[in-house]
Amino acid sequence: MKLIIAIIQPDRLEHVKEELYKEEVNLITVSEVLGHGRQKGVTEVYRATKETGNLLHKIRLEIAVNDNFVERTKKAIIKGAKTGSTGDGKIFVLDLPECIRIRTGETGTNAIG
Repeated sequence: MKLIIAIIQPDRLEHVKEELYKEEVNLITVSEVLGHGRQKGVTEVYRATKETGNLLHKIRLEIAVNDNFVERTKKAIIKGAKTGSTGDGKIFVLDLPECIRIRTGETGTNAIG
């Protein structure tokens, strides 16, 4: 079992969801977050003064999958999120030692579905 965390641009969320649904990945958690990568935010000129907004709006996806869904999940996120521009995002894949479905008490791969 793996926990896949992806940070993407807000305007790419619907595209990523469509690609995930095509791959039969339906269980996702979506959060609005703030952050920046190497670009360190956006620099704008306002009244002849440079202002840097350090934190940009991003979307964080959390997806728990069984091992046989890891590659297709990563590919779907990339396909839906990629624009080729700086700031497209990141994907993190973490080991998920345990999962419990609260309603039934199922554990492990059965709890993920």
